[in-house]
Amino acid sequence: MKKDIIKQLLLQKNPSEVWDYLTIPELLAEWLMNNDFKLAVGHKFQFQSKAGKDCETEGVAYCEVLQIIPLKFLSYSWRAKGADGIITVDSVVSWTLSEKNGGTELLFQHKGFSLEEDYQSHSKGWDNCVERLTQIVNQKDHARSNA
Repeated sequence: MKKDIIKQLLLQKNPSEVWDYLTIPELLAEWLMNNDFKLAVGHKFQFQSKAGKDCETEGVAYCEVLQIIPLKFLSYSWRAKGADGIITVDSVVSWTLSEKNGGTELLFQHKGFSLEEDYQSHSKGWDNCVERLTQIVNQKDHARSNA
């Protein structure tokens, strides 16, 4: 039986500003993990976590950008290895942005968990990350770079 993580947020910034926090590597690293993300379908990248403040263990998520609808939708595959080095998570992360009341409604979905322990650990991790994203986006003045 597959399990999914679904979260809905209301952020106080417009979709363009929220999009930046989902697609600019340095901004992604502020609330999620270090990464080599590029906004290009087919780009393979990694999220890397270190044990410590926000993660219980070190780990790498192996990802590939699957779909982009600028300022509206982003999805990527998410594969992770268990302690034995075997891929146990083969899933998809998606972000859907909708303008709402001068801000952004953000729907997050991480679908396709087969093992309960993977679902539980990712669910806890995403709770922390989504909370950080909400705090950072709602509290920070972000000026888009035109460079």
